[in-house]
Amino acid sequence: MIVLVQANILTVGLEGKNEILKELPIRIISMQSGKQAASSLKSEKIDSVISKWDLKDMADGQFIKSLRAVKPDIPTIVFVKANDVQQEIDARSLGVSAVLTDETDDELFKQTVANILGLKGVISIESISPTKSKRYKKVRN
Repeated sequence: MIVLVQANILTVGLEGKNEILKELPIRIISMQSGKQAASSLKSEKIDSVISKWDLKDMADGQFIKSLRAVKPDIPTIVFVKANDVQQEIDARSLGVSAVLTDETDDELFKQTVANILGLKGVISIESISPTKSKRYKKVRN
């Protein structure tokens, strides 16, 4: 399948959740460290950030707080602990685009990312060789 990349997404501390986004026309740059992620923001063109609130090397939302101070307009999705009202309040007070919990199901996560990036109705070409009718097979996401 050929997919035209429409956004570069930096994910931080998400581990296995990146697999859920493979169907979207995005390039994923995955980091586990907040310090690594902060450094990559300087060297990579990043259109959006998806991060856990608490990272191993930057607890209590320090990465998100730093990101919002430097790049307040970048679309940002934050994962907080389920039932941790204070984390959710703190994340929302920073003006992030969306707050999800660790328990968010895969479909809601993928749909949230697509909505925030404006990827509704994206068409990807599934085959580079024409079908019998000389047309390319298309799949609507």
